Amino acid sequence: MIHRAVLVLVLALGLETQLTCATEVSVNNSEGKLCLYANLMVNFSVTYEAIGEKNETTVFALPDTVGTNESSCDNTSSTLHLSFGKGHSWAMSFSKGAETYQADSITFAFNLADSSFFPNATSNETVTVNVTMKDLSKASIGTCYSCKSQDLIQEGGVSQTLWNVLIQAFVANGTKSKEGKYMVHNIHQHNDLTAYVRYMLMTFTFFHHTVTSCAADLPSTTTPAPTTQTSTVPTTTPSPSLPTPTTGKYEVTMGLNTTACLMATFGLRIGFKLEQKYQEINLEPNGTSASGTCGNTSSELVLSNPTTTIVFTFVNETAKFRLHAVSVNITSSSGHQFAEENNNLTLWVASVGSSYMCNKEQRYNITESLFFYTFDLQVQPFAIDGGKFSTAEECFLDSDLSFLVPIAVGVALSFLIILVLISYLIGRRKSRTGYQSV
Repeated sequence: MIHRAVLVLVLALGLETQLTCATEVSVNNSEGKLCLYANLMVNFSVTYEAIGEKNETTVFALPDTVGTNESSCDNTSSTLHLSFGKGHSWAMSFSKGAETYQADSITFAFNLADSSFFPNATSNETVTVNVTMKDLSKASIGTCYSCKSQDLIQEGGVSQTLWNVLIQAFVANGTKSKEGKYMVHNIHQHNDLTAYVRYMLMTFTFFHHTVTSCAADLPSTTTPAPTTQTSTVPTTTPSPSLPTPTTGKYEVTMGLNTTACLMATFGLRIGFKLEQKYQEINLEPNGTSASGTCGNTSSELVLSNPTTTIVFTFVNETAKFRLHAVSVNITSSSGHQFAEENNNLTLWVASVGSSYMCNKEQRYNITESLFFYTFDLQVQPFAIDGGKFSTAEECFLDSDLSFLVPIAVGVALSFLIILVLISYLIGRRKSRTGYQSV
């Protein structure tokens, strides 16, 4: 599996981790012995054509219970074939060399007739997406391949995310390298080991148990230069600077109901650090599709276009709603993948039954590598009546009180100056009185 192989199609836009569960499977050969083992997490994002001549995006995870009947093993090749739901499957094929093995391809098949995953789809066909894996590092024979890091591949309107992977495609004598994985995990937790030692332990042997870790999980062997920069604010600005992003209107509907259950309008600029370089892009409403889900306690807005997927998750808590989580997946102009998420936010807070509004430009540090700049923002994820925004609760910068801040500061400074002046005059008077008394 190897870095790219193993990882595989990532969900553009990072699905929320709450969607994901670990899938653990064991495949036996014709002799009844273990020949292939896998424990991994996979999320999917699929854009499809829905009734009304519009595109919808659905997000779902590989469940923990799957079928493995079509999986197979032999001396030179193996196939992990996982079937789930109503006609869906995910498969990865492997080949074996003299000393190493690798993943060769991934095949994802999804059934558009499954209305639980693809509501209002105009087609009932089964779509198959095949990805050939290239330029993969190799895992040593007799080792498990381990990769906790994410990797992203987008193909044919489909994104898949795979991480927390532990796979052994060719198990010798029916015994997998379980103990080896445990030792690598613990070794990587100790900061007192040097990067060189960690690198040498990428593939190590503990008696007969071994693990090969992906390069993304290993610490860098390059020592970063000392820096005094402690702020997460980007230190460079791209040139030329981007214009103010266009304001888009995004709505989510559920089932056959054509009335919006979630509404949002905003212009959005995204800043992100990729390979130590800060970049910015504007989200263009033209070409960006909106989808998602609505619930009583949680609602989700998914925005996606060919290069960017963003998931906004809102929660309803004690009659107040807030933006709770953001997940972003971007394919940069250079073809590199950026994926970040934060599942512990408290932004855009307002009463349920109201909307949140902030017309002024706002900057948010979503993570140390991800920044949002919003313009003309208004959002309502719950209790929409008649497809229109309810009365807005404004952010402080938009409120009538915002102008009082500089006035209050000025008054406070003036008062401080008066106090200093009075203290000075009193001090001079006392010193003069004392001199005259002598």
